Amino acid sequence: MSGEVEIDYLEIWEKRGIAALDQKLGIVIIEASPQRVVATMPVEGNTQPLGFLHGGANVVLAESLGSIGTALHAGPHRKVVGVDINATHHRTATQGLVTGVATPVSLGRTLCCYEIVITNEAGQRTCTARITCMILAER
Repeated sequence: MSGEVEIDYLEIWEKRGIAALDQKLGIVIIEASPQRVVATMPVEGNTQPLGFLHGGANVVLAESLGSIGTALHAGPHRKVVGVDINATHHRTATQGLVTGVATPVSLGRTLCCYEIVITNEAGQRTCTARITCMILAER
């Protein structure tokens, strides 16, 4: 045994509470740490008029995952804000759940950058996003 204490980041995040927009979109966080954040989101209820998953819903999912990862990296007394996000939509989803997986590109003292890969239930990549978040100074 190395003597290291296992940190339950998902429990820490759940205690902070779920964002109202995440609730409206049906986003469920299933894994959380500064190194990897995973969530699902239903397609139903998050579509544009043609019945396809709305690109904006993908961006909300991506921003939520990157922001959660950054907040967990920053610690409980720091606040984070997104400063840049982009998304490329590769294909659409029309039913079921999509899954987003955020992994860090860089984790710094004031800036963090995450890549988020969103896939459909067949495992096909539907969207790739990248977010940069700023860790605000303690006040």
